[in-house]
Amino acid sequence: MNTLKKVTDKIIKSGIISWLLLICLWSIAARFYSKEFLPSPIETINGMKEIIQTGVYWEDIRISMIRVAIGWARGILIAVPLGLFIGKFRLVKFLLEPLLNFFRFVPAIGFLTLFLMWFGVGEESKLILITYATIFPVAVNTIAGVSGIDPVKYQAAASLGASQLQAFLTVTVPGTVPGIFTGIRLGLSGAIISIVAAEMLAANSGIGYLIYTSRLYYRTDWIFVGIVTLGVIGFVLDKLLRKAGTVLFRHYSVTDE
Repeated sequence: MNTLKKVTDKIIKSGIISWLLLICLWSIAARFYSKEFLPSPIETINGMKEIIQTGVYWEDIRISMIRVAIGWARGILIAVPLGLFIGKFRLVKFLLEPLLNFFRFVPAIGFLTLFLMWFGVGEESKLILITYATIFPVAVNTIAGVSGIDPVKYQAAASLGASQLQAFLTVTVPGTVPGIFTGIRLGLSGAIISIVAAEMLAANSGIGYLIYTSRLYYRTDWIFVGIVTLGVIGFVLDKLLRKAGTVLFRHYSVTDE
């Protein structure tokens, strides 16, 4: 009985039931509409086979992921120090937090046209857009992580003779790791969302470009292929990121929960 319960709990936690339920609902809904309006899961799979046969599917994924990786990494490198300094130092907070709180409510897509005018239609405008979308979730969660550190830890460091710099490196930075990691995960989501917008309007390759150009042929199944692909990529990357975080930052209370 206990074994059956363990197996049941494992199946529920794995999310398989959720996926099966979604596919069933999708299949039922598709029966009431034409393929052009709502393709079924089988029709979407057939559409994926067609795209794969053309040879562009895997290339589009590769190009989009390279763009996401570069822009996401840039955003992290900018946002983590920014968040640490804003969260820790009052003067920096007073100077930069108002600007951060202003621009984080302006979506990346709002700057797309401006970035195209400033940086052209090449790769740089897309990378800057992804970087912009990554910075804010990472920075905001880093600031929250700094604010959540117990003041007693700073008092303990001071009593041991630690300087401000030493306290920053040994208390602030380690104590903020869980917040930084959460921000990095959210930043990945923002990076994927922004690359789709950029590729829809200013690219000739990538998953966003696939979704956008599919409308010209009225191939809704290809659009669904792009949507499902993005969802699967994001889901898998987040899972891998959480596993890596559990291994690398377990001592900083980062868990895969």
